[in-house]
Amino acid sequence: MRPGPWVGVWLRVIVLAGWDAGMTSPTLYLFGSAAPPLFDVAGVIEAAQADGWDVCLGLTPTAARWLDVSIDGLAALTGHPVRSDYALPGEPEVWPEADVVLFAPATFHTINSWALGLTGNFVVGVVAEGIGRNVPTVAVPCVSAAYARHRQFDRSVEELREQGVTVLYGEGGFVPGPPGAGAPVDYPWDAALAAVKHRAGRV
Repeated sequence: MRPGPWVGVWLRVIVLAGWDAGMTSPTLYLFGSAAPPLFDVAGVIEAAQADGWDVCLGLTPTAARWLDVSIDGLAALTGHPVRSDYALPGEPEVWPEADVVLFAPATFHTINSWALGLTGNFVVGVVAEGIGRNVPTVAVPCVSAAYARHRQFDRSVEELREQGVTVLYGEGGFVPGPPGAGAPVDYPWDAALAAVKHRAGRV
């Protein structure tokens, strides 16, 4: 899941060769909120790039603070600015349009805000609008069992599923650990990337 630094170098050579031949890669928006699996993001980007995706990274404001010292490196890795804020009026669009979106990790706050249409931050705004634009979207929650017991969480998961979002929660996806258990050991990144390929029709 975490290829070495040489992978990024060869990927850039391959991508540049593709550009010279007039080829374009499908675009994956990878969004993350502030939960421990966020620190895997560089390896996830490299894995997605190795599978042929052009990755654009978006973060909630808190997640951006968590990764503050890595933002420039992540922008260099993806070849796109890392975004956590809405553009100002008149500013140009800096990302290509998404072919598919992966929101992982998605916290309790993110899942509920998204399902309720509360677009207080950039990435939740993008995925909320994406439902209306029929953009294929995958979400992988990351919550404790205590948060998961709140009735609104299950309602929000079901609401997103009913609106066409693939939510990897429960068997085959993210399963909450007990309160106080710490960071999840086996966050389902591989399942998430497989679901992205499926939603994009690349299987």
